This record gives sequence, structure tokens and C-alpha cells, in this order.
Amino acid sequence: MSTPHHPIAIVGAGLGGLTLARVLRVHGVEAAVFDLDASPAARTQGGMLDIHDDSGQSALRAAGLHDVFLAHVHAGGQATRVLDKDARVMLDLPDEGAGGRPEIDRGELRRLLLGSLPEGVIRWGAKVTGARPLGGGRHEVDLDDGSSFTTGLLVGADGAWSRIRPLVSDARPAYTGISFVETDLPDADVRHPVSAEVVGGGALVALGAGRGFLAHRETDGSLHVYTAVAAPEEWLDGIDFTDADAAKRAVLDQFGGWDKSLRALLADAEGAPVPRRIHALPTGHRWDRTPGVTLLGDAAHLMSPFAGEGANLALIDGADLALALVAHPDDTEAAVAAYEEKMFARAERSAADSARGGVLLFRTDAPQGLVDMFTAAGPDVSGAAASA
Repeated sequence: MSTPHHPIAIVGAGLGGLTLARVLRVHGVEAAVFDLDASPAARTQGGMLDIHDDSGQSALRAAGLHDVFLAHVHAGGQATRVLDKDARVMLDLPDEGAGGRPEIDRGELRRLLLGSLPEGVIRWGAKVTGARPLGGGRHEVDLDDGSSFTTGLLVGADGAWSRIRPLVSDARPAYTGISFVETDLPDADVRHPVSAEVVGGGALVALGAGRGFLAHRETDGSLHVYTAVAAPEEWLDGIDFTDADAAKRAVLDQFGGWDKSLRALLADAEGAPVPRRIHALPTGHRWDRTPGVTLLGDAAHLMSPFAGEGANLALIDGADLALALVAHPDDTEAAVAAYEEKMFARAERSAADSARGGVLLFRTDAPQGLVDMFTAAGPDVSGAAASA
């Protein structure tokens, strides 16, 4: 049986990979997308995203999806409240509809992108196990079902633990010192009214030294909560997450003396809490131009969520790479080089901002640093600190 060849192959059907495929298609260029999940519904997609006018929204304009995106944003979602550990309100920024970072559910945004691509573009259940250069910029990619394909341009859009990254870089994500426990409180106004009141209509950031609750109200009326702890990398290993109640108690041991209304964001959560260590690639991560392969999104520049940039960078990476390929139809290498030059500089700035944000949020006088930042920068940074 002959090995199929795809001129452009994208590994990963996340926001960045889908944006790349969509913008290419808008310009009449086809690409094949390979994703390890069995279907689009195989995994939940996380909480709310604030989509920035100069990056994520610019990408959606290039994809021809900006108007439909605006129809799905969360009205009031840009509101942001900052509390201290005693639940004292330090800052309360309403959503007056004028901010440049409207909120949308991550799953809804992904559905918009998926719906913009014809059936068959995405190969579901296609887990990449390895890839190798064949010379002349071509690569062969192996899948776990024993099949393989070749491609003229291989794009790693496959996230933090990318299987494509080793083709261009030896870098691996490192633990940032912050761990999250992710939970939900569904139908919050009815079932969890105290928590609903604490969070308000948009984002909540409640902080103390090395601790915090980062929460969003979602469009379905639920609250999506990240309980954050500055802790050694092995801290989560000592908690039995198969026992939800015991896990919540163990995490809440880190929040002694915090107001009961804030502790309830975790104590009253429904379903299994999900542990997440926050990793990042080195700030300024880049690689030498490697023929026939490149990266985008977290595969290229994984960073902490403390500047609200990750999803926005994935979107604009996908759009920029597509537009560069369209602008250089007969010179893929020139296109990718132009994309990477732009992407490297942008990602370095955002990664530095994210690293500074992590220090600022969890320093000993928290949340004062965040309050000072909001006060100095104005309301259009709303939600960034809670956009995990």
C-alpha cells in the first residue's frame, strides 16, 4: 500500500491548528489535520477565554469568523473582581461593553472553528508516535495504528508535550512552581448562590501569599474555578484525586484562615477535581530554521496563563503562518521563515509578561500587585489574570 502524501500536514486540532487550516482554506489552500482524540467531544475544553483585539480577534477576522465569534461572546464576561483572602473587595471592574477582550467559552470557540472546516479535513484518532526528515524539507510521520504519511510542510500544533518539537528543538517544558486544581460549580445561581455572588458576572481573582482562587462565570451559568497553590512539583502526587472529598480537604488545608465564602469555591465543587501543574518553555524559546517543519501555539512557546496570552497566541500563530504561506505560494521556506521571525518576537514578549504575572499574583502582599497593575493599566486588562 502506498504512503499518502499531504503538501501541508497539521498535527493537533486545537485552536491554533484549526485556525491555520481555516485561513488556508479561505485562500483556497488545503491542509490535512491529524488529532489524537477519537472525536471532537473526547475531552472537555476548559473555561472562558478573553480574546484580544490585536491578536486572537485579528486571527478570527482572517478566518472570516469574527462576526460569528461576536455573536457567541459572554455578555458581561469582561467584568473582573479582585479580592483578598478575607473576601474584601479590592477592585471591582464592571463590563461596560467597551473593552477589547470579550470572553467566550473555549469549547464554543473550538466548535466555531471546527464547523468552518469540511468533513474529512480532520483525521480523528490519529495519534502521532514519531516523525523523521526525508531530505529536501519532506518528512514522514508515523501514527499509532501502524500507518504513516509524508508531507512537504509539517506543522506541530500539538501542545505542551509536542511530538513534533524534537525535530527542531531539545527544549522541554519546566514546572513553574504553581499547581492548579480545576473544579466546577454548575447552575451556580440556584445550587451555589454564595459562590455565585462572590464571583459575580465575569472573572474573580482572590489572592493571598502563594495562594489563590481564579474563577469565571461561564455562559451556561456554571462557575469554573482554578485553585492555585505555590508548591513543589511533587505536591499534587501526595493527594488522592480518586477520592474527591479527601482531595478537596487536602487542598483546602493550604487555605487555613481564608474566608469561608472563598473556601466554598472548592469545598462545594461538584465532580472530580482535576490536578494541573503549570509548565512553561524557556522565555525566548526559538530554533534554527529547519526545512519543512515548524511549530505554533503551546508547542512553540508554552507559557503560564498569567497574562491571558496562550489561546490568543495560538490563534494569531495559525493565521500568520497561513497568510505567510499564501503570500509565498512557491517558496515554503521563505514563508515559514517570515512567520517564525514574527512569532518568535511576539512569543518572547508574551512569555516574559506571563512569567512576571505569575510572580505578581502570588507575591507576599497579594493581591496588591494585581490591584496596582489594573489601576495603572486601565480596565482593558480585565480577566487576564484569570484566563487559565
